[in-house]
Amino acid sequence: MASTRSGRRSGRRPGESGSREAILDAARSRFTAHGYDAATIRAIAADAEVDPALVHHFFGSKEHLFAAALHLPVDPAAVIPDLVAPGVDGLGERLIRFFLGLFDELGTANPIVALLRSVAAHEDAARMFREFYSQAVLERIAAGLDVSQPRLRAALCMSQVVGLVMTRQVIGLEPLVRADDEVLVSAYAPALQHYLTGPLPEPTRRFGATS
Repeated sequence: MASTRSGRRSGRRPGESGSREAILDAARSRFTAHGYDAATIRAIAADAEVDPALVHHFFGSKEHLFAAALHLPVDPAAVIPDLVAPGVDGLGERLIRFFLGLFDELGTANPIVALLRSVAAHEDAARMFREFYSQAVLERIAAGLDVSQPRLRAALCMSQVVGLVMTRQVIGLEPLVRADDEVLVSAYAPALQHYLTGPLPEPTRRFGATS
């Protein structure tokens, strides 16, 4: 393969497998160093020494690339729309059942658990997760809500899910660890549904505020 004067190789890397792995390596580095929002497809392609079109060919979108680069067991960009599609009725139960099933299936081998541990200790990981989570999960749930303050409602709902995952899978808090999934569904689903569709408290003035 020919080389440019700057020392970088020109043209496409040999073999689709090599190109794909180079893109994944570049994506992991970019997402970690710059966060989700700032890591563009063009920059990742440049780091991998491939054309941006090849990134789209392999992964379709930045969200799909993120899921593949971090070895996420599911791609929220693909799953969340399916959960939202039947309508807002029962969405709280569908969400909690999906996430409980996901973690039951993979257990401690779930890379999301490792990511959440990293989020708690490293601001770079927290920023990366926050930016991706906002776009891939919260925005898609909010888009399916025909009610006031949809983004706040989606955030309130998923804060309960993430809190359960953290206490059950990361902290290992008993008796949540050994609690039957149906008990957890019965406990969480009504609360999630209320956040999604029920009335929210009216905002109040902060202490010390003047009118």
